[in-house]
Amino acid sequence: MSQQDTTLTAPDDGRSLWSRLVARAVAGEPDAVETLVAGVRQRVHRYCRARLRGYPGAEQAADDVAQEVCVAVLTALPHYEDTGRPFEAFVFRVAGFKVADAQRQALGREQPVGDLPDSESDALADSPERSAVVASEADRVTRLMERLPGQQREVLVLRVAVGMSTDETAAALGMSPGAVRVTQHRALARLRVLVEDTEEARAGAGARGAAGGRR
Repeated sequence: MSQQDTTLTAPDDGRSLWSRLVARAVAGEPDAVETLVAGVRQRVHRYCRARLRGYPGAEQAADDVAQEVCVAVLTALPHYEDTGRPFEAFVFRVAGFKVADAQRQALGREQPVGDLPDSESDALADSPERSAVVASEADRVTRLMERLPGQQREVLVLRVAVGMSTDETAAALGMSPGAVRVTQHRALARLRVLVEDTEEARAGAGARGAAGGRR
């Protein structure tokens, strides 16, 4: 199999590589099954890491969810019927449900995280502390993305975190490419507002803390 087949890149003849691989996998071709599952795991794992970032045990949870989705795909293949809806829509719908379950489980056993650096100089230093700040900011944005409407969140994760094209995202979510572009624009605008709101809240809390310390 070529690298193009393994990574399930965009269609080259108007028909999704996913669709062709699914048809061959349903027919029982071992190579097609192996290639399809490898491609599913690759993309679903990136999706899971993006959705679970910042949650306790995120790496292990992402591995577990990706594995569960692959099992679901293997289980569904013998009975799968092409109804015209993209196969990737089924894949990411299953992934979405399983990620939501993993998030609920993680929050049920959430542990406190370590303190961030106290000073700006610490945050800017090329050190483990700086890495902690960068990771913390990424985690904060990930948590804010969870507050987006479902479709906006899914589009943003698939486009930005997974790296899927507009056409691929449209196929995965059962949308038109134009709708994906509009939804992505709205998602980014909404995320920008959420980030600004949290920055203002943090600044206000800092000011109140400083005032209380001077009393």
